[in-house]
Amino acid sequence: MVRTQIYLTEQQRDKLATIAKTVGKKQSELIREAIDRLIDQASSGRRALVLRKAAGIWKDRTDLPDFSAIRAEWDRN
Repeated sequence: MVRTQIYLTEQQRDKLATIAKTVGKKQSELIREAIDRLIDQASSGRRALVLRKAAGIWKDRTDLPDFSAIRAEWDRN
Protein backbone atom coordinates (compact mmCIF):
# COMPACT_ATOMS: atom_id res chain seq x y z
CA MET A 1 0.00 0.00 0.00
CA VAL A 2 0.99 3.58 -0.53
CA ARG A 3 0.61 6.09 2.26
CA THR A 4 -1.50 9.07 1.24
CA GLN A 5 -2.63 12.06 3.24
CA ILE A 6 -6.03 13.66 2.73
CA TYR A 7 -7.72 16.64 4.29
CA LEU A 8 -11.21 16.21 5.70
CA THR A 9 -13.54 18.77 7.15
CA GLU A 10 -14.21 18.36 10.84
CA GLN A 11 -17.73 17.21 10.02
CA GLN A 12 -16.43 14.58 7.60
CA ARG A 13 -13.89 13.36 10.14
CA ASP A 14 -16.48 13.16 12.92
CA LYS A 15 -19.02 11.32 10.79
CA LEU A 16 -16.36 8.96 9.46
CA ALA A 17 -15.21 8.21 13.01
CA THR A 18 -18.80 7.47 14.04
CA ILE A 19 -19.34 5.13 11.09
CA ALA A 20 -16.01 3.39 11.73
CA LYS A 21 -16.92 2.80 15.36
CA THR A 22 -20.41 1.57 14.42
CA VAL A 23 -19.24 -0.95 11.81
CA GLY A 24 -16.06 -1.92 13.62
CA LYS A 25 -13.64 -0.88 10.91
CA LYS A 26 -10.77 1.56 10.75
CA GLN A 27 -11.37 4.89 9.09
CA SER A 28 -8.69 4.09 6.53
CA GLU A 29 -10.57 0.91 5.56
CA LEU A 30 -13.75 2.89 5.01
CA ILE A 31 -11.91 5.44 2.89
CA ARG A 32 -10.35 2.68 0.73
CA GLU A 33 -13.77 1.04 0.29
CA ALA A 34 -15.29 4.36 -0.74
CA ILE A 35 -12.50 4.93 -3.26
CA ASP A 36 -13.00 1.41 -4.67
CA ARG A 37 -16.72 2.13 -5.13
CA LEU A 38 -15.94 5.43 -6.86
CA ILE A 39 -13.48 3.70 -9.22
CA ASP A 40 -16.07 0.99 -10.03
CA GLN A 41 -18.74 3.59 -10.73
CA ALA A 42 -16.41 5.59 -12.96
CA SER A 43 -15.41 2.44 -14.86
CA SER A 44 -19.05 1.49 -15.36
CA GLY A 45 -19.80 4.99 -16.56
CA ARG A 46 -16.99 4.83 -19.11
CA ARG A 47 -18.21 1.46 -20.38
CA ALA A 48 -21.74 2.81 -20.73
CA LEU A 49 -20.47 5.89 -22.56
CA VAL A 50 -18.47 3.77 -25.02
CA LEU A 51 -21.48 1.54 -25.66
CA ARG A 52 -23.74 4.55 -26.22
CA LYS A 53 -21.25 6.03 -28.66
CA ALA A 54 -20.91 2.70 -30.49
CA ALA A 55 -24.66 2.09 -30.76
CA GLY A 56 -25.79 2.34 -34.37
CA ILE A 57 -22.37 2.98 -35.90
CA TRP A 58 -23.11 0.53 -38.71
CA LYS A 59 -26.69 1.61 -39.41
CA ASP A 60 -25.91 3.64 -42.54
CA ARG A 61 -23.39 1.22 -44.04
CA THR A 62 -24.36 -0.25 -47.40
CA ASP A 63 -21.31 -2.46 -47.89
CA LEU A 64 -22.31 -5.04 -45.27
CA PRO A 65 -24.18 -8.28 -45.98
CA ASP A 66 -27.82 -8.71 -44.98
CA PHE A 67 -27.31 -10.16 -41.51
CA SER A 68 -31.02 -10.94 -41.10
CA ALA A 69 -30.92 -13.18 -44.17
CA ILE A 70 -27.74 -14.88 -43.01
CA ARG A 71 -29.22 -15.47 -39.57
CA ALA A 72 -32.43 -16.84 -41.12
CA GLU A 73 -30.34 -19.36 -43.08
CA TRP A 74 -28.61 -20.48 -39.90
CA ASP A 75 -31.93 -20.87 -38.12
CA ARG A 76 -33.25 -23.13 -40.89
CA ASN A 77 -30.41 -25.62 -40.51
